[in-house]
Amino acid sequence: MNAFKLSASIAVALALAACSPSSETASTDAPVTSAANTAPAEGIDVANAPADEFMAAIAHHCGQAFEGRIVTNEPAPTTPDAFEGQRLVMHVRGCDDPTRELKVPFHVGDDHSRTWVLTRTDTGVRLKHDHRHEDGSEDAVTMYGGETAGAGTAQRQEFPVDAESIATFEREGLNASVTNTWAMEIEPDQRFVYELSRPGGRMFQVEFDLTRPVELPPTPWGHE
Repeated sequence: MNAFKLSASIAVALALAACSPSSETASTDAPVTSAANTAPAEGIDVANAPADEFMAAIAHHCGQAFEGRIVTNEPAPTTPDAFEGQRLVMHVRGCDDPTRELKVPFHVGDDHSRTWVLTRTDTGVRLKHDHRHEDGSEDAVTMYGGETAGAGTAQRQEFPVDAESIATFEREGLNASVTNTWAMEIEPDQRFVYELSRPGGRMFQVEFDLTRPVELPPTPWGHE
């Protein structure tokens, strides 16, 4: 179990102990707690709590950068791959309102065009890929991604392609991408995984080592 989870559990236990009457002063005719009294507070969406924990786990690394490596790339590419042989670095930097939005540039060698944008929605988390040219202008294929369809977990969230992205891919002739599902996994202070999959066996994963922060990369294009 992660240290922060243990700390949270201990804190809750201590708080409950402090608020509980001792055996010497407790009333023998204390009211029985009803089911209504144990229901979640109004406005708290328990089903979507993993989304908040997921965002918090990434925000834990705000201001840090980490190097990654390709751990899965199937089927093996038959043409030159933009990621192979390049230094891969993620940088958790867009942390002005980390409970609502996080921006994580993904640097591929000297290509600083990619930024992952994670947004907390009313029902989960949205992932978008912000692609820019070196002059800061938007790429023809940008702000594509999807929203979580289920609660996910504090460690993993999946993002099936959304209708807006499908329209973009079809317009640009990227028909293979219309079935994309992206995913992200986070084990704070251990590892982060970015994943792209498609039906039929396509699987691409980059794993970042969160135990070893690296020097911060340049500002991503269009985000100066």
